[in-house]
Amino acid sequence: MEPGMAEHFSLESKVVIVTGAAQGIGLAIAKRLAESGAAVAGADRQECGDEMSNLGGAFFETDVSDESSVAKLVAGVVAQFGRIDALVNNAGIHRSYDDLAVATPEDFEACFRVNTLGVALATKHAASRMAEGGSIVNVASVAASIGTPGLATYAASKGGVVSLTRVAAVELASRRIRVNAICPASIASPMALKDDDPEGAALLEVERRSIPLGRIGTPEDVAGLTHYLISEESAFLTGQAINLCGGLSAGLSMALWESPSD
Repeated sequence: MEPGMAEHFSLESKVVIVTGAAQGIGLAIAKRLAESGAAVAGADRQECGDEMSNLGGAFFETDVSDESSVAKLVAGVVAQFGRIDALVNNAGIHRSYDDLAVATPEDFEACFRVNTLGVALATKHAASRMAEGGSIVNVASVAASIGTPGLATYAASKGGVVSLTRVAAVELASRRIRVNAICPASIASPMALKDDDPEGAALLEVERRSIPLGRIGTPEDVAGLTHYLISEESAFLTGQAINLCGGLSAGLSMALWESPSD
């Protein structure tokens, strides 16, 4: 290995907040960042103190849709770790697969309060205490740019995340704080793989067959890209929405055309 190569992608001495850290994508991100040297502050409504402690980090019970809870999170992280270098806005929900014709205002409000407002609140409070040259990574969705039946409430809320990403990237650029969004296709996480969700399972299989790389993404796929976006290797990248979708945003899998009846 060349001299200095080991320093690439190191997050040594970085303090990173990860929302939705109790399971799935959030937990995978927390593990990856901790392995790379970061001190991880895991935020979630669900208890994950043991997991964060095992990673050398800390757990902060947080409701990202509540501004006072988010403000308490940021103050607590600064009090315990002394600084904030990065924020991963991963917390999110998906309520139903109802068509737009039957989706209720309550469905929209629930998704927007967590998925969109949660990103806005965490960005607002964390950025005000973030070190110059920091990084914010928002987990959005490829559904923000690809129309998928039954995902109106979820897709609309994630589209808002992409827009917030661009606005924040411009507003925070003077402090060299970079803001980017990851837009995954479906990920094999607890939210996507519910045992009592036959509609979700059917949609997941259709998506798998449609993805050129022929598989559903993993939480570790998202964690790897998050690591890059927080590291200094991405120092000239901001305001971008990166599709992490196995090629789905480029076009449908050739397998669909070769064996349409399978």
